[in-house]
Amino acid sequence: MIKERIERLQAHLEEGEAVLIESYPNRLYFTGFSSSAGAVLISRSKARFLIDFRYYEKAKKTVNGLEVVLMKKSTEQIGQFLREENIRTVYLETETTAINRFEQFKKSLPDFTFSEDEKMQKQILAQRRHKSAEEVRLIEAAQKLTDDTFSYIIDRIRPGRTEKEIMLDMEFFIRKNGSEGVSFDFIVVSGKNSSLPHGVPSDKAVERGDFVTMDFGAVVGGYHSDMTRTVAVGSVSEEQKQVYQTVLDAQLKAISFLRAGRTGKEVDAVARDLITAAGFGDSFGHGLGHSVGLEIHEMPSCSPSCNEVLEAGTIMTVEPGIYLEDRFGVRIEDMVLITENGCRNLTASEKRLIVV
Repeated sequence: MIKERIERLQAHLEEGEAVLIESYPNRLYFTGFSSSAGAVLISRSKARFLIDFRYYEKAKKTVNGLEVVLMKKSTEQIGQFLREENIRTVYLETETTAINRFEQFKKSLPDFTFSEDEKMQKQILAQRRHKSAEEVRLIEAAQKLTDDTFSYIIDRIRPGRTEKEIMLDMEFFIRKNGSEGVSFDFIVVSGKNSSLPHGVPSDKAVERGDFVTMDFGAVVGGYHSDMTRTVAVGSVSEEQKQVYQTVLDAQLKAISFLRAGRTGKEVDAVARDLITAAGFGDSFGHGLGHSVGLEIHEMPSCSPSCNEVLEAGTIMTVEPGIYLEDRFGVRIEDMVLITENGCRNLTASEKRLIVV
């Protein structure tokens, strides 16, 4: 799998060109190896992984498809590779390479052109967009842990427990049961706090009549999951029911419309138009969804500004929400795999309004 990814990238390089990869998600994608540092150099005919002493022994035993070299003086070793391969132009990761790093290369290795052209950056992201069967398997495994966590916590939400207590309970469970970490800092917000789309869990105690919104995910093999559920505690008002059903209807309609060939803007509009028609258009202020993979937020997205055509093999979230300021909010989020004829929902957790 790693060898195939490298070969696909090499096909877009000309003689005398190379690409330097230093960001964590891209290093992981082209090596299959998780580390806090390192560099991947790929020319048309060779791939080399520079990795420091902390990880070198393990990398030698586990990394396939690249030459693994102990990294001592990274800039000098990068220059050595470029000379060996008769490289003239080096493409950098234009989205993540810091300006001072770019200037360091130009000063230390003046014989080479370090390009700001986005050519290879776009190719890397295009490759990552299409998930292989193995990548889908890992994301499904992460989502299974996420679904299991929801099943676990649903019976442990009750008046008197704080948002922080519920969040920590969820995080401990998901890690204990196999997650390598958390996809992001879990969101657990209740009552008035649930009107904050990215609210931070606080010491507020859950009360009867609250909505509790939980946004969370697991990590398996470096791949993320992402899910949101909103539940009611003790009782639910007619207004809460209306808002919840509007969000659910918008999500279901968008999922049924989503398929390869649609643009992100078109899919977003399906949910947004329904919410607007119900009178809540000003209370849905974020995009409908985003891609997920080695990073929790990848491109493309489903939003009013995304004109990109969605392609089969991309995994997207579908997460409409309504947020009534200083009162309450509702968000429902699933992950789906886009196919030519529709999409396959990877999320199994119940979406009907649950009152705990």
